Amino acid sequence: MSIRIVLLGDLSTMIRSESTSMYSFGRSKSQTFFDVESRSSAVSKAPTPHPQRISSLPHNTAVDTTVLFLLSKSSPRPELPYLYTSSRLTQAPSYGPYQSQLSRFLTTERKQHLKQETKQFLKYLFYVHVGLVSLGLLVALVSVEVYERRYQTPPEWTFRSRNIFRAARKIEEPDYSASGIIEWPDIDNNYASLLSRLEDPDVDGKDLELPANDQDRVWVFGLRRLGFTRKGLDISMKSEEWRRGYYAALMGAARAAEHLDQWVSDRSRGMSCPREYMIGPSNPRPKPVPYGASSPPLEENCDPASEPPQTFYTKILTSTGFTSGQRLDAALAYGDYLDWKGLHESAEEMYDWGLDIAMGALPLETNHTVDTQTGIISSDAIYVSDNLLKAANALAVHHAQTGRPSTALPIFLSVLRARKQLSLPHVPAPPGEEHSRVQRLLAFAKWLLISPSYPPPPPTGDEAPIRNPKAICEEAAIMAHVGEILFASSQDRTQQSFAHDPKTLQQQQSGLSWTRDAVDISESTLSTMNLNDVDERQTCAECLRSGMENWLAMVRKILKEEQTITATTGQKIATRRSWFWSGHDVENAEVNKGKWDHELQFVNERLSHVQELLSREDALRKARGASLLRNGMIFS
Repeated sequence: MSIRIVLLGDLSTMIRSESTSMYSFGRSKSQTFFDVESRSSAVSKAPTPHPQRISSLPHNTAVDTTVLFLLSKSSPRPELPYLYTSSRLTQAPSYGPYQSQLSRFLTTERKQHLKQETKQFLKYLFYVHVGLVSLGLLVALVSVEVYERRYQTPPEWTFRSRNIFRAARKIEEPDYSASGIIEWPDIDNNYASLLSRLEDPDVDGKDLELPANDQDRVWVFGLRRLGFTRKGLDISMKSEEWRRGYYAALMGAARAAEHLDQWVSDRSRGMSCPREYMIGPSNPRPKPVPYGASSPPLEENCDPASEPPQTFYTKILTSTGFTSGQRLDAALAYGDYLDWKGLHESAEEMYDWGLDIAMGALPLETNHTVDTQTGIISSDAIYVSDNLLKAANALAVHHAQTGRPSTALPIFLSVLRARKQLSLPHVPAPPGEEHSRVQRLLAFAKWLLISPSYPPPPPTGDEAPIRNPKAICEEAAIMAHVGEILFASSQDRTQQSFAHDPKTLQQQQSGLSWTRDAVDISESTLSTMNLNDVDERQTCAECLRSGMENWLAMVRKILKEEQTITATTGQKIATRRSWFWSGHDVENAEVNKGKWDHELQFVNERLSHVQELLSREDALRKARGASLLRNGMIFS
């Protein structure tokens, strides 16, 4: 019993020390560690009972096995690492093998640093986006300003209408796309949208009086094959700038409609293509589409790609408020379109209408200026306007193209005579002014920051023209037409008559001489013309190009005929040689052939020089059109 008491006493002491250690577990980590060490040393120093005493106890003595477990040498508590959290409630759930490393990496200081870095990144990202958007807006504004200076629009129009007009003119340029293909369907859509805005009283057509339903269509005199068409508007209350812009939009829509004359638009896919690719009853043998193109449209899904051109031309002719020059240009363009369609009678009536427009604007005392039956300008004409010369020249070209050169030649000669009688006023050259570098920079800054005003109205064409460089180039063009008519008229004769008829040879020589003079005049005028006269230089360049083509074609044709005549004459002499046959005919043919060989060599040398001049002119025109700096006074 004494042993049991002693053991129980030791047991109570150990339990008290255990409770003390458990109580001290909630303290600091250093205190807990030392408490565990002291507890382990206390247990190890407790007296161990002698084994003989234990074995001498009777077998029926009840021994507490818990006491034996507590008295074992090994400690019942596990050995934990340093700073280990033993409570399961305080442990965060583990989501992977790197959870502990991440928890140790994301300290409070690092979290704060990452927050600051994220804020800085978002701030700089916002600044970059604002800068990119601002740069895009700046580029767009500069582009709008560049195209506004190239294709100026009336200031009365809204921004949307002005932008549509600039887009249409920009696409119409051949240099707009890399392939050089002009997208006429897009141009037609732009002009149609622009016209709908200009004719809408709620948008840009304020104060316009739209015709009633019964007056919406009118019969245009002379268009018996085209029937009724839409009547024009009364735009006399609008400003001159608005009317000029409206006229440019109508003429642009007419040009697009001419190019889309045989095109259809597929409603199901929103695309346009030539009618020859359409599949349907009206086109039983459709043309195969090019490789890589979309499938051809069906006829039941197709509509005309554009309104007919006469819709826009007759709207100009029947509107109130356009000048006589604008109406004349529309009539001549419409007549040219009718000639292309093969409606020569309607085209001639349209040219006659243009001649009536030009004569109607002449002063009252000039009644017998033009013969209305033939279109020939009288040699005793007191007053001749620019529109009258233009209308008569267009009528002569129409007669020449329709196979009536005998009717066209007198009209050409009367127009040329009237142009030769024009006076060339002496305009003194302005004195040259020296501009310093500062003045140039100030002028450039002013030009760059201040948008130029809308250009002043051009001449109406009712004034008497002056013999300026442009008029001289037009004279050269008429001379080229006369030479072409003379040369073409001589080709109606046979080769035999060409060899023996002096009149035929003289007529060919005359046509070649007219063409040669036209080339000389146009080349000399183009070389001395001002660089800023864009329209005049283009007129001279076209005249020079067509004159050189005619000259080269004439010389080649004459040389080919001379070679044929030489061969034919030699064969006749070889087969029919007698005392009255001599070799003079062959010698003459050889001399003529050598003469035209030298002429062809001279024309080729002249052609290379002209091609170089025209290539420089084309490069100058492209650079002038693509460059923003178009003001010549800045660099003078």
